[in-house]
Amino acid sequence: MSRTSPIAWLLVLVLAVHGGAALAQPYPSKPVRFVVGFPPGGGTDIMARLLAAKLPEFLGQPFVVENRPGAATNIATEHVVRSAPDGYTILVTTATMAMNSSFYKKLPFDVLRDLAPVSIFSDSPNVLVVRASLAAKDVGEVVALARAKPGVLNYSSAGTGTTQHMTGELFKLRTGTDIVHVPFKGTGPSLTTLIAGDVDMTFANIPAILPHVRAGRLRALAVAGDKRSDLMPEVPTMKEAGVDGVEVTIWYGVLAPAATPRAVVDTLAAAVIKAARSPDIRQRLLEQGAEPIGNTPEEFARQLREEVARWNKVVAASGIRVD
Repeated sequence: MSRTSPIAWLLVLVLAVHGGAALAQPYPSKPVRFVVGFPPGGGTDIMARLLAAKLPEFLGQPFVVENRPGAATNIATEHVVRSAPDGYTILVTTATMAMNSSFYKKLPFDVLRDLAPVSIFSDSPNVLVVRASLAAKDVGEVVALARAKPGVLNYSSAGTGTTQHMTGELFKLRTGTDIVHVPFKGTGPSLTTLIAGDVDMTFANIPAILPHVRAGRLRALAVAGDKRSDLMPEVPTMKEAGVDGVEVTIWYGVLAPAATPRAVVDTLAAAVIKAARSPDIRQRLLEQGAEPIGNTPEEFARQLREEVARWNKVVAASGIRVD
């Protein structure tokens, strides 16, 4: 019968001690990846980078933004869903995710089952903006022009199935117009094309469009929210402009793979809440037309369930389909 040598027992003891220490390390003990489903330059990317720059103050580790654009955030979402549930690969996404189950019937994941909501960082309404050279100066003139020339006007979006696409299709539905959808892989490319004059209009959030509106490269016509923005008080709401039923507020949220330990989710949620409520970040958000939120995992989960149900009904009632 073989006997284990003292050296072997010592190695086992050392490995056990170090393994236990590794397991006992507080979260996070190394850099965290924020995966974003859009290229740089759009609202989600802006929010992710703002949050990533603040969280090290509370958690002591770097947060690195990784852009994985495409398929209306589904590429990024699937990547996170399939990642190790250890808190080091985190999704920063927008309300588009709540709409995807309505648009895409064969997704390789279920947003309610395969992700653990952490916290909503901020939110912001979409705004109808047009190229500076477009003849229409207000929403009424856009509608009149679209009705006079069906299928001639077009609008860009951050991709098929995104909140921008949904807002555009709702606008068409409520106004009875035929405006062609031109999808891109992100808000940045969508706005670049609009500024160049190659498309006529888009629906995008305030953080993304504000610098271009202030510089005169784009013209804002209406806010798709329930109130005017303090940053653009002269821009009416869509309802004030004569179009009911086009209210789409975009939230920016943080989610982890579903099996992530609750202690990790709680730690990350507490840090996001602190970030959203800190005076410097709050001021930065308000300056960009976004509202700081910072809610609990339970509150975010409830809102996500409600929005998935809401958009399922909207898509079914409107007949909107992915291009």
